[in-house]
Amino acid sequence: MRTFSDKVVAITGAASGIGRALAVEVSRRGAHVALADVDADGLEVTRKLAHAAGARGTLTTVLDVTSAQALRSWADEVVEQFGRVNAVVNNAGVSLTGDLTDLDDADMEWIMSINFWGVVHGTRAFLPHLIASGDGHVVNVSSLFGLVSMPGQSLYNASKYAVRGASEALREEMLVARHPVQVSVVHPGGIRTGIARNGRFATGVDGAETAAKFDTRLARTTPEKAARTIVAGVLKHRPRILVGPDAHVVHVLSTLAGARYQDVAARVSARTGF
Repeated sequence: MRTFSDKVVAITGAASGIGRALAVEVSRRGAHVALADVDADGLEVTRKLAHAAGARGTLTTVLDVTSAQALRSWADEVVEQFGRVNAVVNNAGVSLTGDLTDLDDADMEWIMSINFWGVVHGTRAFLPHLIASGDGHVVNVSSLFGLVSMPGQSLYNASKYAVRGASEALREEMLVARHPVQVSVVHPGGIRTGIARNGRFATGVDGAETAAKFDTRLARTTPEKAARTIVAGVLKHRPRILVGPDAHVVHVLSTLAGARYQDVAARVSARTGF
C-alpha cells in the first residue's frame, strides 16, 4: 500500500489508546475502518471520531481476541461489509507487572492469550483475505519490551518478543511465497494510554503507584503521534517501526551493548524502582 485512501483497515483494541488514534488517522486519510474491542462504549466513541475524521465507512464489532473463532467470523464480516480488506492491525494488548516467581498462573495465561494468541489468531483470520486483496499489510503491535527486557515484566516481555518472532517469520514466509502482503512489527516506547492503569499486578505490587510512575515518567508520546508514526512506517513498508524517542534510544543502546544491556537495566531498575 502506498495510500490509505479507499483502503479497508481492520483494527483490534480500537476502543482507546493507539487503536483509537490509528482509526482516526487512517480515517482522515480516506480509509474504511473495521473496529473491534471488548469495550462496546469505547468502540462507539471511536466510531464517531472516525466518521468525523472522514472515514468512508465504519463497522464496529464487540469481540474478545482470545477467541480464534470470533476473529475468523469478524474477518468474514469485514469482507462481507466492504468487499475486501487491505490491512489488519493487531493492536489489542494488556500488561502484567511483577517478578516471575510472584505471578499468578491465571494472570500469565491471560496476558499470553491476549498479547500473543490474539495477534496470531487475528493474523491467521485475515491473511487469506489480505492475500486476495493483492495489496495487503499485516501490522502487529509488539513493544519496546519486545526488543529489550526489563525486570518485573517477564511475561509482558515474553508475549511481545513472541509477537516479534512470529511476525518476522511471517514476513519471511510472505517473501518466499511471493504473496502481495507486507508485514510490519510496531515497537512503541512509553505511550500515554491506559495500559498500565488497566493492567494486572502480582501480589505485593502497588498497582496504582506503578501505573502513576509509568504515566508521569515514561509515557512521553501521545497516541496520536504514535498513530502518525505507524501510518508513515506502513506506507514506507518498514518491517520494524519504532515509536517514540525512547524506543529509538533504548534500541540503539541495547544494540551497541549486546546482552550486557541487561546489567544496565537491572541497575536502573534497582535505583528507580521500575
